[in-house]
Amino acid sequence: MQDRGGYGQFCPVSMASEILCSRWTTLIVRELLCGSTHFNELRRGLPKISPALLSKRLKELQQAGVIAVERLNNGATRYRLSEAGEELRPVIIGLGNWAQRWIESRLSLKNLDPSLLMWDIRRNVQTDHLPRRRSAIQFLYPELPAGRRAWWLVVEDGTVDVCNFDPGYEIDLVVTTSLRTMTAIWMGLTTVKDEVAAGTLDVEGDRKIAEPMQDWLGLSIFAKVPRRVQ
Repeated sequence: MQDRGGYGQFCPVSMASEILCSRWTTLIVRELLCGSTHFNELRRGLPKISPALLSKRLKELQQAGVIAVERLNNGATRYRLSEAGEELRPVIIGLGNWAQRWIESRLSLKNLDPSLLMWDIRRNVQTDHLPRRRSAIQFLYPELPAGRRAWWLVVEDGTVDVCNFDPGYEIDLVVTTSLRTMTAIWMGLTTVKDEVAAGTLDVEGDRKIAEPMQDWLGLSIFAKVPRRVQ
């Protein structure tokens, strides 16, 4: 491991912190645990990190033995967790569970990002709850600037894509709500049914897609963690 000016302690917690506690590092590991393997996929899950810093952190994780780097025949680079990296899964999940349980929801909902939310939704969509045909679902967040207001999920043959430009397909369902409300649903702080009843979520289109929305959303992996604070 490269010396980066650590804590100067032999304690294993100290040594682990020297590797994992640099800014963005645990989130990069989170993305790899969630299935991202390419640089651009990592950036989709970490939209606020600069490419230069992401490259730096990936190199540090490689040097620490947490990730392995594979050069593909087409010239692309693929990142994967090593055995040591995979062993961090319960650590990262445990951090998320702790935060879901103990950090106030109003603080969590200050950090709103439509690109991160839609990317997270995209990789957790439960396609078994959708019709066995292509489904195009539009999400509208009216309070956002024009370039970030509209998002589309396209589900076809078990594959889910997300984009913030019109894919050109007939829209099967339009979901209109605030980004805060959709994030709260995703994090398990409220439900589709409750927000529809409150008038803060509007769903229009194919009933076969609208009615099981709570099911096909999938929700965050932390959504079922019992909260101790509100």
